[in-house]
Amino acid sequence: MAVSSNALKKWEKVREFALGLPGAVEEFPWDESVAKVNKKVFVFLGVSDGSYPLGVTVKFGDESAHAHALTSPGAEPAGYGLGRAGWVRIPLQEPGAPAVELLCDWVEESYRVIAPKRFIAELDAR
Repeated sequence: MAVSSNALKKWEKVREFALGLPGAVEEFPWDESVAKVNKKVFVFLGVSDGSYPLGVTVKFGDESAHAHALTSPGAEPAGYGLGRAGWVRIPLQEPGAPAVELLCDWVEESYRVIAPKRFIAELDAR
């Protein structure tokens, strides 16, 4: 499965944004990239090697943002029961996939749901 260069560029920008948030670190459980803060995942970045469709999985605390994310082409509640907890997987290769700016907003929303208050305060001070 070929990864479109546009989708890969989006993925790289979203990953860079996520890892630039206060206290964020990248880890590779299950052989896929995740961004964590305070030992908790706030975005699942998956793999970029083309072995699985490129996408990001984020958590929403806000109902309207959650509903909006689910309107993205191919978006679905995350598997393994995470969907019930507000996690949504957003594919990046679908025609009409969200723009980088919106994806980064959603990553920040997910970060704010998971991160400790001190890191959120640091982010707000930027």
